[in-house]
Amino acid sequence: MLNRTILVGRMTKDPEMRVTPSGVTVTTFTLAVNRTFKNANGETEADFINIVTFRKTAENVNTFCSKGSLVGVDGRIQSRSYDNQEGRRVYVTEVVADSVQFLETRGKNENAQQKTTQQKNAAAPPQNANNNNPFANATGPIDISDDDLPF
Repeated sequence: MLNRTILVGRMTKDPEMRVTPSGVTVTTFTLAVNRTFKNANGETEADFINIVTFRKTAENVNTFCSKGSLVGVDGRIQSRSYDNQEGRRVYVTEVVADSVQFLETRGKNENAQQKTTQQKNAAAPPQNANNNNPFANATGPIDISDDDLPF
């Protein structure tokens, strides 16, 4: 038997992270995955698939992804049920992700984060970016002995 799914799509909202009573990090999000065909009106439809991640994968998704992020998910389909507060049985089908790949360059997400950071720190004095760069003032070849190389 085989239960495997691979999806590529965009997050419909920011991931939601929580920690279980036993200390396991869980992140959930919904992935919009376009269908490969168009409907009668010539429009592309999408499926909205619930994704669950655990532990380090959950932490990484929560840290590096947000609404609109393009991600690839490799996992398995899981069905479960529970009784809600009204006493009704609720059935849930979701993908439990074994891995999540971030498919966009970090630059797109960082640009938005940098704008937010710049707005928050508008009153802060600018920092000199060359303070930590040992090669900033080099005008010619840099002399490095073979003993300094790690290989």
